[in-house]
Amino acid sequence: MTQPKKFKKRYAVMKSNRDFSFLFKKGESVVNYAFVCYYKPRRAGKNRLGIVTGKKIGNAVKRNRSRRIIREAFRLFEPILKEKTDKRFDFVFVARAKTPTLKSGVILSLMKKSVLPKLVNSETGGADGVGETGTVGKPRGRKVPDGNKKGEKPKKQ
Repeated sequence: MTQPKKFKKRYAVMKSNRDFSFLFKKGESVVNYAFVCYYKPRRAGKNRLGIVTGKKIGNAVKRNRSRRIIREAFRLFEPILKEKTDKRFDFVFVARAKTPTLKSGVILSLMKKSVLPKLVNSETGGADGVGETGTVGKPRGRKVPDGNKKGEKPKKQ
C-alpha cells in the first residue's frame, strides 16, 4: 500500500505560553461570531499559528473539531495571504461556541472577509488611521462622568 499524499506545512505552530500571552497583550484583534483572531507582524520566517479552544466550546470532540476546521481554513488561507502581502504574521485563533458547528469553508470566508483586509491595511498604514501600533478591537475601560472607570466602585470622599 502506498502512503497517502501529505500536505507540506507552510506555517509553524506556536506552542509556548509566552508567545500566546504576548499576542493577547500586544497583538491586534479581529472578532466575529466564529472566532477571535489575534495577530502581530513578525520580522522573518514563516507565519505562525496558535489555536485556543476553551472548555466553554464543549467536550473534547467539539474542541478537537474546532481546532481541525480552523487549521484547515488557515491552510487554505495562507496562500491567499502570501499573494496579498509580503509580511509574515503570528496568529492566534480563539474558537467560540459556534465554531464546531461550522464548515471549514465558512471559516475560510470569514478569514477572507474580516482578517485579510486588516492585514493588508496594516501594511499600508491602515485606511482607518490605525497602523501596526494600534489595538483595534481591544476594550479599554470607558471613563464615566465621576472620573472612575466603568465597573469600579465610586471613590469615598
